[in-house]
Amino acid sequence: MKSVDICNTYSIVARDSLTGELGVAVQTHQIGVGRVVPWLLPGVGAIATQALVNVSFGPVGLTLLRQGASAVQAVAALIAADAGAAQRQIAIIDANGQTEAYTGKNCIREAGHYVGEGYSVQANMMTRNTVVDAMRTAYEDATGDLVTRLLVALYAAQAEDGDIRGMQSAALKIVSGNREMPEWQSIYDIRIDEHDNPLAELTRLVKLRRGQLLDAEGHALLTSGDVSGALMKWKLARETAPDLEEIAFWQAISLADQHPDEQSISIAGRILALALEHDGRREQWLDLIGRLAEAGMIQNETIATRLIQAMQNA
Repeated sequence: MKSVDICNTYSIVARDSLTGELGVAVQTHQIGVGRVVPWLLPGVGAIATQALVNVSFGPVGLTLLRQGASAVQAVAALIAADAGAAQRQIAIIDANGQTEAYTGKNCIREAGHYVGEGYSVQANMMTRNTVVDAMRTAYEDATGDLVTRLLVALYAAQAEDGDIRGMQSAALKIVSGNREMPEWQSIYDIRIDEHDNPLAELTRLVKLRRGQLLDAEGHALLTSGDVSGALMKWKLARETAPDLEEIAFWQAISLADQHPDEQSISIAGRILALALEHDGRREQWLDLIGRLAEAGMIQNETIATRLIQAMQNA
């Protein structure tokens, strides 16, 4: 096994006991941490490989989990096969919530880990030796969904001054606990490769992604025939991610196309008007509506024309 990156960092791996979702969140002073540290598969497990990184711990570890190994067995196998294990740090959580971590004796201080119930926090080359305990306490005391609790743990680490070199990149990934989901599908997959304050930027993008997820729930409700439910969910999505005019645009398109009655098109027009009110590319968005009709992505050009008219009358 070959070492390819030095990634002295702090991270958390965790499983949500209610949803089964698996997650990894990480921050370091090195460009592109999301490329090397987090490895996840839906319904299989999550891995953080760091310190003098052995990147192969990620894919090999997930293969072991998929073949039936527990987190404890996977960590033991990876460490046993690695001549450089003394400089590695790894944490694994499997689909059952069993967690194991390892910190090599030659990891740069301050280094350590803590394995809790359904999670593990780990850090190396920290400014102080208080980071791991701060992450543990913050995660255990946090409420809310998994993404919220992962962020809380990262902020707790940084409040203890985190990496002795400062901040540079961060990543957060969450996948479903359902093994039947496609391997490539994730719930959150956000990477901040280079930023003065990667945690702040990570938080901003998590909020936008949350808006997308709420929007998707609304589209599912619309398809099922629950128009009022869709409108409520969509409103929450727009409030959560007001900077994503794309959300409102496709809400208007979907509503007008799937429910071409006058009331629905009027509502769609108001949604579109609010979305484009201050957008400098308003005319381009309107041109796109016609192009969608041409491409067969709207029932017909009449729907497109009526939607634009409804927007202008809103």
